[in-house]
Amino acid sequence: MMDIHQILKKLPHRYPILLVDRVLAMDAKTIKALKNVTINEPYFVGHFPHRPVMPGVLMLEALAQAAALLAFSAVGTGLDENSVIYFVGIDNARFKRPVEPGDQLTLEVTLDRARAGIYKFTAKASVGDEVACEADLMCTMRSVA
Repeated sequence: MMDIHQILKKLPHRYPILLVDRVLAMDAKTIKALKNVTINEPYFVGHFPHRPVMPGVLMLEALAQAAALLAFSAVGTGLDENSVIYFVGIDNARFKRPVEPGDQLTLEVTLDRARAGIYKFTAKASVGDEVACEADLMCTMRSVA
């Protein structure tokens, strides 16, 4: 549905913080995307050298980036130099399993509500059939001009 080149046109994030590699499916209310986790990720040097594990906060960031792609789609716009989308809230975050190099993180986000520039989402990151992380996210789109 959306490859890395299209994602780069929509999100302001770049290496090493761009955490969505591909969008598999998207409609008005849901998105399903992928993050391929490799040993080359810069955070594995220190988290943890003896047993590399993806930091939970980065799983949440990957979900927030998928949510941003969904929000841009919902308003029919993309990135421009005058607007940004900020991650402004998180509730009910739970971490269920570690994510390690070689895992493919499937990001599933549902838009629950969009009102007055505030977007609320239900989000889940999985490896195969196992949930790795889930949370309720909130984002807002703002003009910076």
